[in-house]
Amino acid sequence: MRQSRRSISSGRARTILLTILLCLGVPALKAQDVQQPASPPSDEQLASAKCISGMEKFLPGEYFYCLAAQSYGENKHRYAEKFFKEAAGWASKPAQYVLGVMALNGDQQPVNRPLALAWFALASERHTPRFQAPYDELKGQLSPAELAKADDYLDSMKKTYADAVAGPRAEQRYGDGVRRLVGAAASGTYCMEGVRDASQLAGVGSMDAGTISSMTSSCVPSQVVVKYVDSKAADVFEGWSGHVSVGAIDVVQ
Repeated sequence: MRQSRRSISSGRARTILLTILLCLGVPALKAQDVQQPASPPSDEQLASAKCISGMEKFLPGEYFYCLAAQSYGENKHRYAEKFFKEAAGWASKPAQYVLGVMALNGDQQPVNRPLALAWFALASERHTPRFQAPYDELKGQLSPAELAKADDYLDSMKKTYADAVAGPRAEQRYGDGVRRLVGAAASGTYCMEGVRDASQLAGVGSMDAGTISSMTSSCVPSQVVVKYVDSKAADVFEGWSGHVSVGAIDVVQ
């Protein structure tokens, strides 16, 4: 049965998107905020996401995706859509997929199935199964006229959001940030903007979470930051052949 082209209820659309955000993962949500994986995150949990502004210098796609989820939780839907689009322009496939879900379900906008398919096409261009399957399913439901409209959208959107454009742009930003990290390695520490305390980076690097959590400064061992950034980069660039991870860097004593 084909889905209605009319906008579904705002409450249902919101529940659908919250569930999608849970499945894709919301950056910087505290562990205690996601103790029940079967339930979508609440508005309060999304709003409390700890987005690290310093990540914008490395991975804008990850940072703006976090801001978008946070804004959605705060019911600032105009900003949420803006930040999802900003993240999408930095090669964030989760952001592109979420924008497609919003268009498909009429979340804060009229239902637009051709636009949804265009976003799904961008999200699935690396053929990641969790994005490819929704694209294939929706494509099979659209009429020839809708498919033609989706192609029109996609031709325009590729100029900003396709991997051929957004991927190298994001990789360049990542490389520039890494070079700053390598320079900071000489002192052994890196001060990350937006880190209220080092526990936000707990669970990565060669130091145990307890040691990191005991620090009060935003300046932490460079190697910890490298591994944190690298782990986030693996998510942003998942399936893209143009990405090269940092790995370990030598700290000059």
